[in-house]
Amino acid sequence: MAIEMLHYADLAARLKVSPEAARALAKRLRLPRSRGNDGRALVSVDLAEINHAPLPARSPAGHQAVTSLKAKIETLQAELAKLEAVAGGHRADFEWERDQGQKLMAEFLKMIAATMSAKEVTARLEGELAALKAQPWWRRLAG
Repeated sequence: MAIEMLHYADLAARLKVSPEAARALAKRLRLPRSRGNDGRALVSVDLAEINHAPLPARSPAGHQAVTSLKAKIETLQAELAKLEAVAGGHRADFEWERDQGQKLMAEFLKMIAATMSAKEVTARLEGELAALKAQPWWRRLAG
């Protein structure tokens, strides 16, 4: 077959690849290039000598990574929802325990106040008893 002068877009159409792939192929095969009258690059190519078979169409390489990351995000969100539910239960338990602790502390403070009052009364009565015992027995009977 004859040598043809093709733009990258024309070469891409003939090889059924993208213009970027055609440019990379021309560069890899070190095909002679020149500038056309329109300022675009022309490639001298003999299509019979090029044994190029385009790869089958596939999704972009990042697509698989994106789908796997999306799946991972969904599993993490589901796990987060479960943990939030568990944390909510723990929070309710914590609130109940805190309320119980506050009630016990209030009761404890009341008991301390009652104990202090009882000690004061006991000390006063012990003082009165000591004063009575200090008096002679005949005055104790008269009083």
